[in-house]
Amino acid sequence: MTGMAATETAETGTPTDAAETAVRPAVKCLVWDLDNTLWQGTLLEHDELVLRPGVLETLKALDERGILQSVASRNEYDDAWAKLESLGVADYFVLPHIGWGRKSDAVRAVAEQLNFAQNTIAFIDDQHTERAEVAYHLPDVRCYDAPEAAGLPDLPGFTPTVTSDARRRRAMYQEKFRREAAQSEFNGPDEDFLRTLDMRMRIARADKDDLARVEELTLRTSQMNATGVHYSDADLRALLTDPDHEVLITTVEDRFGSHGAVGVALLERHPGRWRLKLLATSCRVVTFGIGTQLLRWTADQAARAGAHLEADFRRTDRNRIMEVAYRFAGFDSKPCACQEDGRETAADAPADVQRLHLVPQRQTAPTTLTVTGPVLWSGDGTGKPWA
Repeated sequence: MTGMAATETAETGTPTDAAETAVRPAVKCLVWDLDNTLWQGTLLEHDELVLRPGVLETLKALDERGILQSVASRNEYDDAWAKLESLGVADYFVLPHIGWGRKSDAVRAVAEQLNFAQNTIAFIDDQHTERAEVAYHLPDVRCYDAPEAAGLPDLPGFTPTVTSDARRRRAMYQEKFRREAAQSEFNGPDEDFLRTLDMRMRIARADKDDLARVEELTLRTSQMNATGVHYSDADLRALLTDPDHEVLITTVEDRFGSHGAVGVALLERHPGRWRLKLLATSCRVVTFGIGTQLLRWTADQAARAGAHLEADFRRTDRNRIMEVAYRFAGFDSKPCACQEDGRETAADAPADVQRLHLVPQRQTAPTTLTVTGPVLWSGDGTGKPWA
């Protein structure tokens, strides 16, 4: 099949226009079949199995870019996993589904376990019937034939911005699974378990080296994204030097390892009124309430400054949890006099973005993690504990 770098290919084999491809979200996880797809031959037939040409290069390229990889294969688990280990590629895969069920069920389970939207999942299999079965039950999943494996890294959907966090993404998910295993074995309230993690959250003003990850968060995060508005590298660079804006990036680490950069907040400050133009956090840390804590910290900073707080919000099919977070924090849609004095136009936001409002109160620091951040209300950029 030719022209793969320029166009993606639908399951029917009909090329898809590159402009249409561009509006699809980037692939976050590729799910591999094994027999005659990842390797040449069939395990159950005792063939001498070797990786298909180009597969190892694709595994390495996607892993380097932070695209996770999993398995959906009809085989005996122990035998298949042993073969992956003997071929030296087992470590590339997370949440493998090896058994005798439908491939669509396996792919759906991978998406649900990773908390990824189905339109960010891709599936590759040598059998047309298997691809058709997945496409029928999961129409948003991108399906590819086995010979296309070597060309996948050239497709637009598989070429995200590569950041330092992207290079560690597989390791971070593996740390996440170890955390979850430890929690399942913990006997006690969730808050007590969180305290055992020794979790440390750091909020800092972003610099130029952070911009790739900030842009990536605006693109990859859907559930914990208040607007879904994408800020390009050029947009963010301009805001870094704007004295009326704060571009804040949040990192988290605990005793299992670093979560990396997991949150971004874009704040526009006016006298007596701060506008939270964007709040987004990675779905990997949703169970730890990082988005809520970032919102509470921002409200505390605004309260110290004596400023009202506005927040842009646009409802999508994935971010209901963000609306709940804003409403639970006390934001509402009632007009306030602060919005009538010199309010800027919303030219920098889509027309369907709501402007929520809060008269913030001082917030107490969380007890399940430590938080440090700049003192926005005094202009002090030094990281200070939230107390």
